[in-house]
Amino acid sequence: MNDPQTPALAGIMQRALAERVYNFSPGPAALPAEVLQQAAEEMLSWQGKGVSVMEMSHRSKEFESIHNAALADLRELLRIPDNFRVLFLQGGAIGENAIVPLNLIRRVDAELPKVDFVVSGTWSVKTEQEARRYGEVNIAASSADRKFTCIPDVASWQLSNDAAYLHLCTNETIVGVEFHDIPEVGQTGTHDKGRIVVADASSHILSRPIDWSRVQVVYAGAQKNIGPAGVTIVIVREDLLGFAHPHCPSAFNWRLIAEHNSMYNTPPTYAIYIAGLVFQWLKRQGGVPAIEQRNIAKARALYDFLDQSQFYRNEIDPSCRSRMNVPFFLRDESRNEAFLTQARANGLVQLKGHKSVGGMRASIYNAMPLEGVSALIEFMREFERTSA
Repeated sequence: MNDPQTPALAGIMQRALAERVYNFSPGPAALPAEVLQQAAEEMLSWQGKGVSVMEMSHRSKEFESIHNAALADLRELLRIPDNFRVLFLQGGAIGENAIVPLNLIRRVDAELPKVDFVVSGTWSVKTEQEARRYGEVNIAASSADRKFTCIPDVASWQLSNDAAYLHLCTNETIVGVEFHDIPEVGQTGTHDKGRIVVADASSHILSRPIDWSRVQVVYAGAQKNIGPAGVTIVIVREDLLGFAHPHCPSAFNWRLIAEHNSMYNTPPTYAIYIAGLVFQWLKRQGGVPAIEQRNIAKARALYDFLDQSQFYRNEIDPSCRSRMNVPFFLRDESRNEAFLTQARANGLVQLKGHKSVGGMRASIYNAMPLEGVSALIEFMREFERTSA
């Protein structure tokens, strides 16, 4: 067969790299360019094996090595304790909205089991509405009355002592609020075994460390900070396996998936491969502590600009502003379309806010370099100047 690395293909790669823009999409989101380059180079033949990862059997030794390396690197990056299992599933975070209660709600022996929710934004609302299909929901706290511009004070939470678990969405992608630390919610709870905290960390996983003493289940769709849409990561403490509802589909039964090392059915193999490349990229950046400092610097630069501007505004309480998703509004919203059009012309794309809240939103996940945020700020400053 012909060598795929021909001069013509090299030229195509160079032109494609030159065409890259700063992509502020909330998801599927930007990936590191060097990860995409490696995937392109290995597309036709992975490590000289003559086949693409897309064509590999998930039972092959080749894919087993990819899978095991991804698992090991993720455990290292997040310092996951030995008594937690890492599962690769399908269905996305919305799928997990149903899969979580199907796996945990029977921890309590009640005709109508209960789940506690802190509702801090759009995704919390969707998750608690899904959970109502499987049991009773207690809204322990909500910031809906403040239009989700803050996180309810922990001291105000009305937690149950008989709930199967407490659910938090630790970063709300749409409204732009983030728990910068998972709160300590006490050790009382069901069966006197401690309160179980479940976190949907889809839009900030791997952007900062996780305190595993305060959370027992973390789940995340891949398409923000991990890789392409298709794989969902569930990190669950081992003693929480085995409570699945009889109606839980086998492919979503965490115990079965854990027993088969995520190979109970065919996993999303290519998405796992790309995730593994992203994990390796993160390690080259210095790991999660280093990327957290970079994320803090990016977010601070953008929020500082917004705070000093009379042309733009951000409505989120500074104590819980998301480092990953920065919503903002033009004070004169008649300029919105002009802003987006000129931004695209300057290589800044996917800045339109979610339809439910309007305005603009810059998603600045791990793969967004500081240079991209600086370019956005410079454009915003110039747009403000010429619009005055």
